[in-house]
Amino acid sequence: MKLSNYFLSSWVLYLLICSLFSFPVFADDDKNASYRLGSGDKLKITIFNQEDLNGEYTIDGAGNFSLPLVGTIAAKNLTLEELENKLKDALSPDYLVNPQISIQVLNYRPFYILGEVEKPDSYPYVSGMTYLNAVAIAGGFTYRAKEDFVYVIHGNDPTQQEVKTKMDMQVMPGDIIRVDERMF
Repeated sequence: MKLSNYFLSSWVLYLLICSLFSFPVFADDDKNASYRLGSGDKLKITIFNQEDLNGEYTIDGAGNFSLPLVGTIAAKNLTLEELENKLKDALSPDYLVNPQISIQVLNYRPFYILGEVEKPDSYPYVSGMTYLNAVAIAGGFTYRAKEDFVYVIHGNDPTQQEVKTKMDMQVMPGDIIRVDERMF
């Protein structure tokens, strides 16, 4: 009987500790919080009680999209939260009082793969995809490919510096992936 009380009290203590401390949960929402928008991203913007303004918008090559009433909005390199605040500022107080806005990324910009793969091209980004998955989507390695790493220019890197990356790392939207040729 005392042993079962011990396990019960241990369980209660565990739950109490878990409720006192917030342990981080990594999900797509965390990625969206730090994700920077760019050309080719497709957004769903919902402005509550404003059906005429709701819709799907694609960010153009210059990093802009057009919203009724407001006109052109520069969205390049903004997070979703920054874009939401920018839209609130643009709509209030001239058009709406305290607008409630929700923004979702429907389609992320594509990634690009070139070098020693069978079908170098741009491909739609899929959340959670690794560089090895990207190579598989591109038809696999050619017989001349280095298969243990790739070179990547991240789409959100302002320096556009190419970095050597392991195959099990995750692809980000807009990445330019290069599979190098082996010497022998």
